[in-house]
Amino acid sequence: MKTPYRILLIENDTAVAQAIRLALREIAELDILTDPAELHASPSFHSYDAALLDMNFQPDQRDGRAGLETIDRLRAADPSLAIVMLTVFGGVAIAVEAFKRGASDFLLKPWRNDRLVDALRAAAALTKRQRASAAMSLEEMERHAIERALARADGNISHAAAALGLTRPALYRRIEKHGL
Repeated sequence: MKTPYRILLIENDTAVAQAIRLALREIAELDILTDPAELHASPSFHSYDAALLDMNFQPDQRDGRAGLETIDRLRAADPSLAIVMLTVFGGVAIAVEAFKRGASDFLLKPWRNDRLVDALRAAAALTKRQRASAAMSLEEMERHAIERALARADGNISHAAAALGLTRPALYRRIEKHGL
């Protein structure tokens, strides 16, 4: 049976990672990284439905800086990926900063399994909506570019196609696709 979600978990504590794997076993397949430095070796972020991210990765860390920096890296790689933060050292200031940087939810350890499942379902739904919105925006941008090129070329398909870097047949297909 295929699980409905694919989640990127970045958690340095193997016992916590195992507990999360057990809590999510019915709804998600997890890819686990123990250190944000491993992100460069991770597969495409676009294959994930959400990310679950610890705030601190060393026993003596409590400021959440590593988690906040990791939010920035994840958002730069995939702005549509919803990120749920997870920490033992939670405070209002760190939660606010996480939300400002793009986190979609913030959970404290120890968590309730039902709350964790709900947070990741909501995050996966948010990722899906954001990706659909981005795809729709690309379609709108393409339509607008074609309309502008046709207007500048006074309707001349050859000139508009050249301006767009397309062949005439490719432009005709796109015109038909967008109903222009």
